[in-house]
Formats: sequence, C-alpha cells, structure tokens
Amino acid sequence: MKIDGRQLDRKAQEAIRLMAVKRVREGESPSDVIASYGMNRTTIHKWLDRAKGKGAGLRKLKASKGTGRPRKLDAKQERQVFRWVNGKNPNQYGFDFGLWTRSIVCTLIEEKFGIRLSLASVGALLARLNLTAQKPLERAYQRDPEAIERWQRETYPAIAKQAKAQKAEIYFWDESGFRADAVHGKTWAMRGETPVVHRPGQRQSISAASAVNSKGAFWFATYKGGLTGELFVDLLRQLMYRRKKPLHLIVDGLPAHKKAVVKEYVQSLAGKLQLHFLPGYAPDLNPDELVWSHAKRTGVARNPLKAGESMQQRVDEQLEAIKQNPALVRAFFKHPSVAYISDL
Repeated sequence: MKIDGRQLDRKAQEAIRLMAVKRVREGESPSDVIASYGMNRTTIHKWLDRAKGKGAGLRKLKASKGTGRPRKLDAKQERQVFRWVNGKNPNQYGFDFGLWTRSIVCTLIEEKFGIRLSLASVGALLARLNLTAQKPLERAYQRDPEAIERWQRETYPAIAKQAKAQKAEIYFWDESGFRADAVHGKTWAMRGETPVVHRPGQRQSISAASAVNSKGAFWFATYKGGLTGELFVDLLRQLMYRRKKPLHLIVDGLPAHKKAVVKEYVQSLAGKLQLHFLPGYAPDLNPDELVWSHAKRTGVARNPLKAGESMQQRVDEQLEAIKQNPALVRAFFKHPSVAYISDL
C-alpha cells in the first residue's frame, strides 16, 4: 500500500528521510528502502540528490518551519487593531452594537485598511494580540466618577488614618442571596424521544451577610428574607459581640443601612462602631463583592443541591471554608478594583 508522506507531520517526514538515506549509504538498494516505507520509488532519489556531500547534505533533509501564507496586516496595522478593541467599544466607531464581535472587527478592518479578512483570520489575529472573548462587567450610568475618585483619594485614606490612630479595625460589609434553581439546559436521550426531567416544586433560597478585612479576617451570617433596619441591627450586634477593638464598617447605600434604628444603635456604642458609606452605584469598590463572586462561582452553581440537602447548610459550610482560609480572603484585596485599600 502506498503512503502519502505529505499526510505525515514534519518530524515524521524528517525521520524517514534521514533513515532512508542512511540505509542507502550503508549498502541497501534505494528501491528496497523506499518500498519498506510504502512510498513512491522516485521519492528516495530526490532525497539522495539533496543529501549529496558530507554533513551539510544531511542537514538539507531536516524539516523546516512552514512559512504559511503571509499575513495581510502588517505589524503596525495589527497594533492599531489592538488599540481599537482594547478598552473601547464599537459605539465609538459608529456601530450600533456595544460589544466587540469578530464580524465587527472584520468590518472595521475593511473600512480602515481596505483589507478583507475571514472570521477565522480575525479570531486568530485577536488571539495573537492576547485579546479574548469575555463577559463584560456592567456599570450603572448613575455612577459618579468624581465621587469615586474622591473616595479613593481622600475619603478612604482619611478613614484608614483615623482607624490607625484609634487602633481600630476596618471591615467591608455586603449582603447577597443564594438560590437553588432547577438546572435548565440540554440532556442526552434517544433520538426522537424527548426526555422528562422532574424538578422540585419548592425552590430553596437563603440570604447572607459578610464582613471582610484586609488582614484575612472574615465574618458571616445567614438569614431568610430581605434585609430590614431591625435585622441589620441584629446582625451588627452579632458582629460586635465580644469585639475589643473599635470597628470602622464600610457599607453601601442600601436603605436598610440608613434606618433610624441603625443610627440609634451605632450612637449607643459611643464610638466603638462607625459606619461609612461607599459612593453610589460602585459595588466594585467593595472587596466583599469579590467574596460573593467567588462563592457563587464555586458553590451551588457548580455543585447543585442533592435531594434532601439544605441550602442554608451548604452556604454556611462554604462561607465557613472561606473564613478558615485567610490567604484566600487576603487575595480578594489584590484585585485591581480595590487596589486603593491601603491598610494592608
């Protein structure tokens, strides 16, 4: 059976060429040698011609790196594509869609450079430029950039300075909810026979609050329902129980955090607890948001509840595992969005 050597990889082709020529030089018949590899009889004579001479000839039989088709965009144009995509969106270039797609990049390249690329070529180009398809973070239009900058440059440094003078601790607080829904998607079954999946009639949900410290400390509590001012006070009492050092607690502007009952409780502690409020619509300034993101990526979403398993127990166990891992807690404070936190 004849073998098409072109279907072999470059290393295999190189090995066959070198072995074949070596065998002929050791006295075997060229026709016998090439027949043993199942290749066309004329092939070996081409190899022998290329290998004439000592040393250098054999090097001519080694595999060379394939050059492939030349790229249509030069290095300068590729850098320009990177500048278009990195940190910007298609709206800035006259497109109605706010997310980058290969098709939009194709169109923009053709408009700017007069060069038409396939979707596959654009995908390869973006990969070379170290650009990957990612789910974007959403930011509210109501964000106040000046308030955010003031918080990072002035407000928080002042809180940190005051806490240091008081030998107090700084914690960031946030709440989140966990829900065990039926998994919606596809499953495998015989062709033409639609499978039936039974799902629980009652959905489990639980709420949780936590407070995180840049030194690696982590506190949490779980509860049912939404947060009220009265419940927030109960949680604060748990957080402050047997606490020796004063506490600066940074929270968001949730209405429950600003209720009169909360203010009364804080005043009753005579300075042992102070609340500070983050700028509005800026959850990315709170490292506790990263805790929830981690918990939801690695918890119930990844490992659905088993029959009879309690949602609250699962969440308590997961948050307890975070509490027992100070290195993980400290790692949340290394995220670029919370790099302003200076009391590390």
